[in-house]
Amino acid sequence: MNTGTLHIALSSCPNDTFIFGAWVLGNIPEIPGYCSRFVWEDIQQLNEDAQKGDFDIIKVSAVQALRLTRTYTILHCGGAFGLEHGPKLVARPGVKNPRRIAVPGMLTTAACLLKAALGYSFEPVPLRFDQEIAALNEGTVDAALLIHETALVYRDYGLDLLLDLGKWWQGTSGNLPLPLGVIIIRKDREEQLFALVADQIGASLGYAHAHSRTVMPFIQAMAQEMNSKTLEKHIRAYVNTFSLHAGDRGQAALAHLQGLMTD
Repeated sequence: MNTGTLHIALSSCPNDTFIFGAWVLGNIPEIPGYCSRFVWEDIQQLNEDAQKGDFDIIKVSAVQALRLTRTYTILHCGGAFGLEHGPKLVARPGVKNPRRIAVPGMLTTAACLLKAALGYSFEPVPLRFDQEIAALNEGTVDAALLIHETALVYRDYGLDLLLDLGKWWQGTSGNLPLPLGVIIIRKDREEQLFALVADQIGASLGYAHAHSRTVMPFIQAMAQEMNSKTLEKHIRAYVNTFSLHAGDRGQAALAHLQGLMTD
């Protein structure tokens, strides 16, 4: 018998769909006593939803999670930590010091990192991550800050790399993992649920590693880039040991990120 419904909101990026795919598809049993309902949204919308407390469990940008610690707890699992890769600032050939820059939301970790790294003032133009390339090609922005799988294939669009924030982070953090997104849970939910959700995420991730072919069609259906090699590269980039348990280094990375925040 169900004791409650879990309202869960995630992004459609391949690391989320890989980690949660088995749970969503019913490849693993539901959390005993609960019924899960999933919603998929853009990361900026997820960040805004978390401010309103619309969901029990929600994927947000790491910087947004750090802003919301009064109402949410950051889970130790399910997050996206980059070990080498990160958001990338790209532009059409010949552009050197862009002023109007498309960003995938003002509440994102990517936008926070760009402000810290760029070294000069610029005009951020908030857009959905899947609209940035079009804005760049139309000339409405000078550059675009790419996230998710599109950041890995910017060359396919004929764009030049101006700044790799993954490499910038490595140099400034002492080679800590880059916390891009994390899973948070409302503090007013029953305390025993926190461990149950963490165990469920671990089980879902374990199933995906063991049966990747089973979850891959779901990942492809949700992704912006359809090429299977691109999706696999994205998963390798952001699904790692820190996705299973952030640990002390993950906590140190979040603390370093908080030191970069200006709001």
